[in-house]
Amino acid sequence: MHTELWGVLGMFLITMLCAIPLGKYIALAFSNQSGNVLNRIFDPVEKTILRLSGVEASKEMTWKEHLYALLTINMLWFVGAMLVLMFQGNLPLNPDGNPGMSADLAFNTAISFVVNCNLQHYSGETGVSYLGQTVLMFLQFVSAGVGIAAAIVLFNAFKDKNSHPLGNFYVLFLKSCTRILLPISFLVALILLFQGVPMTYEGKDQVINLQGDTVAVSRGPVAAFVAIKHVGTNGGGFFGANSNHPLENPTYLTNMVEMIAQFVIPVAMVFAFGYYIKRRKLSLMIFGVMTFGFLCLAIPNVVMESQGSPALASTGIDQTSGAMEGKEVRIGAAASGFWSIVTTVISTGSINSMHDSSMPLSGMNELLAMMINAFYGGNGVGLLNFFIFIILAVFISGLMVGRTPEFLGKKVEAREMKIAMLIALLHPFLILTGTAMAAAFPNIGAQTANDPGFHGFSEMLYEFTSAAANNGSGFEGLGDNTLWWNISTGIVLLLGRFLPIIGPIAIAGLLAEKRYVPESAGTLPTDTGSFGFMVFAVIAIVAALAFFPALTLGPIAEYFSIQ
Repeated sequence: MHTELWGVLGMFLITMLCAIPLGKYIALAFSNQSGNVLNRIFDPVEKTILRLSGVEASKEMTWKEHLYALLTINMLWFVGAMLVLMFQGNLPLNPDGNPGMSADLAFNTAISFVVNCNLQHYSGETGVSYLGQTVLMFLQFVSAGVGIAAAIVLFNAFKDKNSHPLGNFYVLFLKSCTRILLPISFLVALILLFQGVPMTYEGKDQVINLQGDTVAVSRGPVAAFVAIKHVGTNGGGFFGANSNHPLENPTYLTNMVEMIAQFVIPVAMVFAFGYYIKRRKLSLMIFGVMTFGFLCLAIPNVVMESQGSPALASTGIDQTSGAMEGKEVRIGAAASGFWSIVTTVISTGSINSMHDSSMPLSGMNELLAMMINAFYGGNGVGLLNFFIFIILAVFISGLMVGRTPEFLGKKVEAREMKIAMLIALLHPFLILTGTAMAAAFPNIGAQTANDPGFHGFSEMLYEFTSAAANNGSGFEGLGDNTLWWNISTGIVLLLGRFLPIIGPIAIAGLLAEKRYVPESAGTLPTDTGSFGFMVFAVIAIVAALAFFPALTLGPIAEYFSIQ
């Protein structure tokens, strides 16, 4: 067990050490300063792509034009992906003869991958052809690129004291893919490939198992798919078992690589913000709040999963290895508990253990990580979500101490506060409304759950939380491939992805248009530890007030039922 804990600590520290130079690299990747070596390397390829696409790269966009471009291109990706998934049975690259998806399942799957969630109501090796998997792999790149590009729009809004151009969305999006996602994904894919993860477009292989039976083993372009699944904080598994599957995650080394791959860019984006706008102290404040919140969730999960179940302990069963139900022996309880929080905090949603088998309060922490949805978060969008809480904290703190509500020299006024409050309330509204409807109508909700009691309620709550947070993991006791779950979560996926992007970009655009106000004795400093505490308090209060009653009905009640 001590060895497992050292492994967990190693993954965390390596991620933090890699995040700082990567953050500096990300800031440089989007910088237009003269002598930028990255521009000399990537500009020829990027300019060719933009020219062939008909994009006027030199055109600066307003925040409204950014949103129009973002939403339009996502709509085109959604339509194309849905058509491929529905008709994949009649299209090439289908050696295993997997059939096309039903319209409602294709609707849910296409939306899920377009919005960087990858909520999978199908089993990968039997539900999607290789062409379908390749299309989904493409969506994992571009959806992550959209999130990073949206964050850079926020960066540009605060780069200079005066109103600054917000850049061109298509240029920012392309740089996100070519300069960040592709190089890191290529490196991760190579490591996975040399560790035994398949990379082929051939069909199933025939092998003889230990019992002497001939069985068909699914394979495919797995290494490339799994790499961007984590680097892009997507999380969708090539196989139904996700990173529990030995061909997605065969060794402890691949487990560490996949863990660091999904963790490092969200952390690096925080440092990139400080480097880009030249306010490193502010980025350290944000990093401190996020890391403290993350550790408050991760440490208890590692401890609880390592200790095992009190219900089993009362029967005399040896739990030296921890709570091993639903976990892989090659990974262990501690590393599985750590992964369960990393993947829910940063909205990846990939799994190396079955979250449905987690201890009740571990499941509660996984839910809380998605309900808060602001500690690191997905690529780019995590910082956008945190920005909403900064605006709320600035306004509340200013009112409490009688100082002008300002952020980085721009006054926070009624319009910005209205948008921030709407976005902050949207998240609990989507989760709680969806769960209430599922619980109120047993034929569509409760009867699809695996458990009629507290855990069954948690399964439904988890499904809508995962959809609203663009996470994609699930309490897989829920039978979610139904018309109700496919359509309802599809709608939540759309609203939960794009409105939290629209809101922060709108606020940033409005603030960028305002006159810079020099700091004075009446200005509230936003890069101090005391303000960081205020931001954390706002996050905790919003989460507690909104979600505590629902958590009481689910994981908390289940915890007391097994004591």
